[in-house]
Amino acid sequence: MQRRAGRGHADCVTARPERGPAGDAMARVLVQATVDAVRELGGFAGGVYLRSGTEGLLLLAVVTGLPAQLFRPWWRMGVNRPYPVAEAYRSGQSVHLPDAESAMQRFPQLMAGLPFPFGSLYEPLSAGPERFGVLWVMRPATPGAAVGPRDRARLRAAAEGLAGELGALVAAGDPVVWNGDPVPVAPAGRAQGAREAVERLPQAVLSVDRAGRIRYANGAAALLGLGGPDLRGRVLWEAVPWLGQPAYEDHLRAVFIAGDPVAFPARRGRPPHAEWVSVELYPGPDGVTVLIGASDQPPYAPDAAGRPGAGPGSAAGAGAGAAAGAGAGAPAGAGAPGGPGAPTGARSPTGLGSPADRASALYRPVALAIALTGAVTARQVSAVVTQELLPAFGGRQLAIYLLNERHLHLAWETGFPRGFLDRFDGVGLDARLPGVETLTTGRPIFFESMEHLAAAYPGIPLDAHVGARAFLPLIASGRPVGSCILGFDTPRGFSPEERTVLTALAGLIAQALERAQRYDSEAALARGLQSALLPHRLPVREHVETVGRYLPGTTGMDVGGDWYDVVEAGTGRLALVIGDVQGHGVAAAATMGQLRSAVRAFALSGNAPDQVVSGTNRLLIDLDPGQFASCCYVLLDPVSGAAQAVRAGHPQPLLRHPDGRAEVLDLPGGVVLGVDADAVYPVTRLQLAPGAVLALYTDGLVETPGRDFDAGVERLRATLAAARPSPLTETADRLVGEVDGSADRPDDVALLLASRPAAPGRRR
Repeated sequence: MQRRAGRGHADCVTARPERGPAGDAMARVLVQATVDAVRELGGFAGGVYLRSGTEGLLLLAVVTGLPAQLFRPWWRMGVNRPYPVAEAYRSGQSVHLPDAESAMQRFPQLMAGLPFPFGSLYEPLSAGPERFGVLWVMRPATPGAAVGPRDRARLRAAAEGLAGELGALVAAGDPVVWNGDPVPVAPAGRAQGAREAVERLPQAVLSVDRAGRIRYANGAAALLGLGGPDLRGRVLWEAVPWLGQPAYEDHLRAVFIAGDPVAFPARRGRPPHAEWVSVELYPGPDGVTVLIGASDQPPYAPDAAGRPGAGPGSAAGAGAGAAAGAGAGAPAGAGAPGGPGAPTGARSPTGLGSPADRASALYRPVALAIALTGAVTARQVSAVVTQELLPAFGGRQLAIYLLNERHLHLAWETGFPRGFLDRFDGVGLDARLPGVETLTTGRPIFFESMEHLAAAYPGIPLDAHVGARAFLPLIASGRPVGSCILGFDTPRGFSPEERTVLTALAGLIAQALERAQRYDSEAALARGLQSALLPHRLPVREHVETVGRYLPGTTGMDVGGDWYDVVEAGTGRLALVIGDVQGHGVAAAATMGQLRSAVRAFALSGNAPDQVVSGTNRLLIDLDPGQFASCCYVLLDPVSGAAQAVRAGHPQPLLRHPDGRAEVLDLPGGVVLGVDADAVYPVTRLQLAPGAVLALYTDGLVETPGRDFDAGVERLRATLAAARPSPLTETADRLVGEVDGSADRPDDVALLLASRPAAPGRRR
């Protein structure tokens, strides 16, 4: 279904999904703003990301000037990912990248995925405190020249205008939330000239617009198996499916972004009737001219796979290329490093190879390597492999096994039938399975079809009858770590370049997993130390109730720095203390234990609150652990409710009054502990009325990626105000509930609540 989009833009064609009246109105607004912004800024592409129904996730809502399907890996964008769209949304600030060099310096993961010369601009869509998404524009690179003030102002004006229209939709009761696929927008095709000359050519000539749709096909296009009328109006890689293989996607992306001609050999059809053709792509402002002609077979056929019956020790079983065609029998990993499926001899029309071709050939391992640097735990490493490796090669299934005491244990799986891999969990290294033998031999095993896999390993259970499999050994510095299985829904070959890249990527994955296992082991040690040092029970007093909560971080070594305590300070008073040691891991947990002991010792000696904190500060400096800590210390008289508070660089406490009003206390404080031996810590007097609740917390409860610290404090204050003051345990659970469910919590959390019940009661 098509419609004309926009006011005064009859040259724009939009493919509209079924959305309903409200969604249609929003789509029209987005389309118009995108087209206008691209035109005003001299761009060749642009679009809008909008917030989705999933918190922390942006979706590509509109795209123009680029074939949407080619850029599917970027349709979904987490607000915490290291990409310019996410940063613009997260920070509320513009991001201007005039060329590839500036983009590589700030966002290497973007350029690893799109290693082409282009400039790009990103502007957040905000109306007051509400943030809807990001408007972005791609345009030719301007190396050495920053984005000028005029273009900055134009982009800002376009974003402000769009945000205003989206705000009006919200005011009218229409939610500005995107769900589903992006709406593609492309200039309508123009009349083709010199048609007679083109019809004389023996090559197929196609004119493709910037949305990837075929607008013209000459008579020779019949060699594609379709006539001209059947091709026109269809998306190129859907009308010519063999051109849509993942092996060729980088070439197609390059021609739409970089603007340089690209040429490469491709295989039309499937064996045994496949034919080799040459494909040449010539880009222009309005689209791409595609030439397809007959070609000789390149020096090898990328069909390398396990030959039926071949064991892993043989050339075929090791992924040596046992399929028919030149190159069979080459050792695994043979061939010059190249992009996945980028055939040898993939050259520009000059025969020298364009910069886009060369960059594209390297970007797969670079993209995975960059992403793996931010993965700390084994679960994060596996998630990165799923996000980066599977789409790169068109895979659908992934399984990672880790070696432990000569047995392989399933650590991660996706895409396999539920429970199918359970039977392989815990298998020994003597089992004759490809996932075991790839590790014991240290050589990858490739099968271009499930029939080949079944023939090589008779009796092995199969999860499907159609597809292909790659088994990769995970070996780091000569030490076996585990094995990785890649699954594909359809039969496919593995070229020498693909085998080389997959083997190299397996090494990167193994190193990351080995590092993650060390982190996990040390994290377990730190958690055990932390658990031993935190109080197992708090004092029970007649006139006051206290409740503590601690949550370790979920990301790598983010554990060990936060603590709380309640100390009997003599003369009937209680000392409430909470602190946060800078850093994480075993060292932070050990420092925390020393600080907790010091605070208890000073408090039990009857020192005033400022003396307790000053003495602890000097002790930390004398110990010189290379760390510092924040702390909040409150000395409370449970009977009268009188309190004295001291703060050393710690977040301000919260106080919920008996009437339900909650406030952020404004306590003057000194510097963090461990910095200045002469630091002074002023004392503030407080009054804790019956029915009031005092909340002490560490920053992990309010500061998470993508959330402003002050906004987090305000959210905590509002939650405390809305909570019932009794029972206090429920209040504590409610306050930590929001962060407790986070999959990746980058910091540990400590919370200490104290309340003077209206009637005497005991701590629950």
